[in-house]
Amino acid sequence: MARRLPPLNPLRVFEAVARAENLTLAAQELHVSQSAVSRQVATLENYLGVELFRRERHGVSLTQTGRAYARQIIPAFEALSQATEKLLDEHTTGVLKVRTYTTFTAKWLIPRLPDFRARHPDIEIVISNGVREVDFDRDQVDLAIQFGNGSWSRTTVDLLFEDQIEPVCSPQFAERAQGTTKDLDDLLTERLLVSYYRRTDWEDWLAATGRTEVAANVERMSFSTSVLTWQAALDGLGIAIGQTAMLQEEFASGRLIRPFQAPVVRPDMGHYLVRPAAQRYSRKVEVFTDWALSAIGDGPSPQA
Repeated sequence: MARRLPPLNPLRVFEAVARAENLTLAAQELHVSQSAVSRQVATLENYLGVELFRRERHGVSLTQTGRAYARQIIPAFEALSQATEKLLDEHTTGVLKVRTYTTFTAKWLIPRLPDFRARHPDIEIVISNGVREVDFDRDQVDLAIQFGNGSWSRTTVDLLFEDQIEPVCSPQFAERAQGTTKDLDDLLTERLLVSYYRRTDWEDWLAATGRTEVAANVERMSFSTSVLTWQAALDGLGIAIGQTAMLQEEFASGRLIRPFQAPVVRPDMGHYLVRPAAQRYSRKVEVFTDWALSAIGDGPSPQA
């Protein structure tokens, strides 16, 4: 059976007049004229077929029928107001829920979070990790940092940085692998370390630098994440493909080196800050977005 609902705008006006029992005060609350309020009340009365207010010389007063109706309508509007406030508070204040993936969290976000906390101590960040494409209805997060081409439906995106890849290894591994020849390509005849979710990176870099044949039959060792792959490189297990922007600390300390000095930039892929296109203004989201973009600009640029 279909619900019988009165016209909602006249009902909203009735609720305001019933609370104030005054047309002028209700008109001020609703930011309309007193005559507009009177017309809306009359529309509701015509729909219901009952008199809700007595029009008196000095204003209006609720009829018995109107008072009984108001006792049910006023709490219903209060519940609607509270539900709306709760929803908006969850999306605009307090905890900021960010979804990203383990490598980005460990190598880029966490080292910079102390700076964010110092600047914005009132915003608490909760981070969840996942590699599949974010679904803002399913995942219940405020924003995400994703790797891809930036084309995701119903989202607004900001490019943090393009994907730049190149081989990385420990200095000790490079010295041992090259031996006395000092031929860089000798590095590619040793074990290649592969990240499962970035398993085409080696082929892309080798093809772009004309070295596909050099590494055609070389042993490979795979790991579930880039973080583990780079740790294996740090421990001298082989040579890995690095994402240049993620390894600035290791380069600066000398724990990893970029022996070929031949980065390949893939402009069709990058790391993006992603948020729902329909998201209303949210201070915490705006603050984090501005901070992240600023951190990209202030951070060390990839070494050439």
